[in-house]
Amino acid sequence: MQFRMVHNNINVFDLKKSLKFYADAFDMKEVRRIDARDGSFIIVYLEDGASSHQLELTWLRDRKEPYDLGDNEIHLAFRVDDYDAAHARHEKMGCICYENPAMGIYFCEDPDGYWLEVLPTR
Repeated sequence: MQFRMVHNNINVFDLKKSLKFYADAFDMKEVRRIDARDGSFIIVYLEDGASSHQLELTWLRDRKEPYDLGDNEIHLAFRVDDYDAAHARHEKMGCICYENPAMGIYFCEDPDGYWLEVLPTR
């Protein structure tokens, strides 16, 4: 028996805004979409083009307020081959929320408040 992680899910309040953010910040593209017949939800799967791991964004029609992420002690991580260019892009977007120069990493925050770690290729 062999397990293989295939995706992570996060719920998003504004799907269009989230899709734009992940495309602009991390070059992620939509590869599959599930629309509920009754319109109650939309699930969109994104890929980075380099791995088979997917990010699943779930939008719920009846959600009327942004999600409360509590202490938000979870995050997703992205490794990048040009750390300086990535940092410049994210700085221009205004989405860097925390930097740790001693560790050589930083975090971005998406439209819903999820943190995304950016790591250099070492």
